[in-house]
Amino acid sequence: MTAPGEHPPGPAASPGAPLPPRPWALLAELTHGCPLHCPYCSNPLELTRRSAELTTEQWVDALRQAAGLGVVSAHLSGGEPLLRSDLAEIVAAADGAGIHTQLVTSGVGLGRDRLGRLADAGLRSVQLSVQHADPGANDRIAGRRSFAAKERAAALVRDSGLPLGLNVVLHRHNLDALDELIDLATAWGADRIELANTQFYGWALRNRAELLPSREQLARAERTVRRRRAELAGRTELVWVVPDYFDGKAKPCMGGWGAVSLTITPDGTTLPCPAAAVLPGLDAPNVRDRPLAWIWDHSPAFTRYRGTEWMREPCRGCALREQDFGGCRCQAFALTGDAAATDPACRLSPDHALVRDLVAAPPEGAPAGLGRPRKPARRAPAAPKGAR
Repeated sequence: MTAPGEHPPGPAASPGAPLPPRPWALLAELTHGCPLHCPYCSNPLELTRRSAELTTEQWVDALRQAAGLGVVSAHLSGGEPLLRSDLAEIVAAADGAGIHTQLVTSGVGLGRDRLGRLADAGLRSVQLSVQHADPGANDRIAGRRSFAAKERAAALVRDSGLPLGLNVVLHRHNLDALDELIDLATAWGADRIELANTQFYGWALRNRAELLPSREQLARAERTVRRRRAELAGRTELVWVVPDYFDGKAKPCMGGWGAVSLTITPDGTTLPCPAAAVLPGLDAPNVRDRPLAWIWDHSPAFTRYRGTEWMREPCRGCALREQDFGGCRCQAFALTGDAAATDPACRLSPDHALVRDLVAAPPEGAPAGLGRPRKPARRAPAAPKGAR
């Protein structure tokens, strides 16, 4: 008998069975080290130490394997990937394997010479995070002075000719500044603006009471997005990543569990999604120990929730089961303790009251606008100077 929240592995591919779809996207988390302390950080609560990170050679091999598997696009992320002194070598390895690379960065530590070396190595685009349009608010949310560094980084990327995207994680403390954030992005020369409402896992779940917006804030923000999309049409791409808790719909889990993308964490643990390490009994494989093709095709971690056979009701009989795939497994576990449950974000879930009650209640903590979100208590140690 399995413990609550634990489930036997899903069906692994049998010999002669058709292989699953090939992945095309990779999130390469190069390090958990970061100069910022954002309260919605996507890093896990237990951070990988710098001494446990994959070496340059191991990342080069992992990227070669990823390309062989079908991956054509990689986000080089963290933490802060600029903390890797071998970043240009990693970029060159991806480019040599035919993988388009995008640097996902806070901008802290990005200078003209460093950007030039990355561009020469084959870097194709940069996504820069911004916490707020107001410098002081940005720095308070980020946990350190960083706005000026971001502004300099945006100018360097624009001058280099590389495409620039700005990413803003939205929450109660910056959602009312949406117009100003969009104005900032256009002033900085961004080709793409990603407005991503907070997804409540890890640090964001821990700080949810400080971050969760009101329905009224979201309604105003959605009107702003529609208006600004019309204004910017043909000039700047404006992406709105909808929140999970508010519209009664479950989002597809990474486009389907083990369907289009994979994540490699700093120590080589390989996951179907960035938050999946929290799921009990997942037995996540490591690219140090297993070929990436075996991990994708046969590992229990990737086959467990692939497809629809694992589903229970109401998902099993739902007409949307091959569109939303039952919703997010990590969110289902975070809210119910059962990773195979229907995502409570879905209005058809028997647990939907868990999120309905959250958004119906007045937000706790500081009022809408500028506040002081709680920051993660511990971070990965800084790398020694020159260390890889």
